Amino acid sequence: MHPFPLSRTLILASILSLPALAYAQDCGDFTTPTRFAAGDIPASVSLGDLDGDGDLDMVVANFVSDDTSVLLNNGDGTFAAQTRYAAGDGAFSVSLGDLDGDGDLDMAVANNNSNDTSVLLNNGDGTFATQTRFATSDGPWSVSLGDLDGDDDLDMAVANFDSDDTSVLLNNGDGTFAVQTHYAAGDRPVSVSLGDLDGDGDLDMAVANKNSNDTSVLLNNGDGTFAAQTRYAAGDIPASVSLGDLDGDGDLDMAVANSNSNDTSVLLNNGDGTFATQTRFATGDGPRSVSLGDLDGDDDLDMAVANWGSDDTSVLLNNGDGTFAAPTRYAAGDRPRSVSLGDLDGDGDLDMAVANWGSDDDISVLLNRFPPPVPCRADMNQDGELDFFDISTLLTAFATQDCAADFTGDSVFDFFDISTFLTEFSAGCP
Repeated sequence: MHPFPLSRTLILASILSLPALAYAQDCGDFTTPTRFAAGDIPASVSLGDLDGDGDLDMVVANFVSDDTSVLLNNGDGTFAAQTRYAAGDGAFSVSLGDLDGDGDLDMAVANNNSNDTSVLLNNGDGTFATQTRFATSDGPWSVSLGDLDGDDDLDMAVANFDSDDTSVLLNNGDGTFAVQTHYAAGDRPVSVSLGDLDGDGDLDMAVANKNSNDTSVLLNNGDGTFAAQTRYAAGDIPASVSLGDLDGDGDLDMAVANSNSNDTSVLLNNGDGTFATQTRFATGDGPRSVSLGDLDGDDDLDMAVANWGSDDTSVLLNNGDGTFAAPTRYAAGDRPRSVSLGDLDGDGDLDMAVANWGSDDDISVLLNRFPPPVPCRADMNQDGELDFFDISTLLTAFATQDCAADFTGDSVFDFFDISTFLTEFSAGCP
């Protein structure tokens, strides 16, 4: 493709006719955080459409106030004031899923101090019935939901910090649960995630073990019972594990946030539920939570990490093969402990919700501003041609401080953006 033959002089004259140069604007890849009140010491945040209106709401487990906060989305990534629902003692982790089969999302809450999980069924409108409690082992820290026994309802898997095991509670089909079954994990398990790790069609468990610096993989026998664990080394003091296809080969890999070594471990799946030796990637200080999602729109899974020690989140973009670029850090609240990803403002990309353990009892929302990937940046209107209309689009974007005109990525609109555009325009598109 050859650029339309416009002179650089003509373009520069048009630019210089604008009122001024060196505009400044926030063109970061995520907005500065907006904070929303939650309960006392938010420990965990999960996202889902709770009221059936098509946007994602927030539910927060509050450790000290022994409850959960529900914040309904106004449709634009802002949230109504919280509604609180009692949970157990030391509500530490919350997951969402349709537990009673009526088509809406219910809550499961791991209660660290009362050694149980709370189930709160959705009334269908984003309000919740009174909790029902189900016993676990000692010190539950994390709960995940999935169909473990193949009967089409969601069961619970719980990582129990004080008893070095996981609890599996099978759903009776109506949102009540059978008595737990225990499976040994490592030393001080703190996080559990579910996924088909060995490709046999059922859900397996991956568990992050805080004190043994490793993860446990427990493969499902196909009926909701599990084989003995296999352990894989991680970093120093693992705090969170998430599953996703990081290298694009069709199986699920592990990402582990290591709170003392200030990094994440990536363990690539060999295709059979065994894992290669970890590769470590730097984060911020004291990472406590890792979530996976395509943050930059290039069809691979990136990492978002909540950093307890540095009061921020790290975004690590995937190079496409399960290796990751250096982190970019974004301010959150005080002592962020949990991060979840979802499209909160309805614009088609993934935003961040962060539970701040040490702030004034709040959640941070950071909206995604990653520009969509385009084959040629100088083709401003993406019509496949380089012509006057691209120049006009650039002029409008520059004058209105639209981040599309920030060609240098420094959040300042000045001559260097124009120069970079001209260079790319003159070079043509592939």
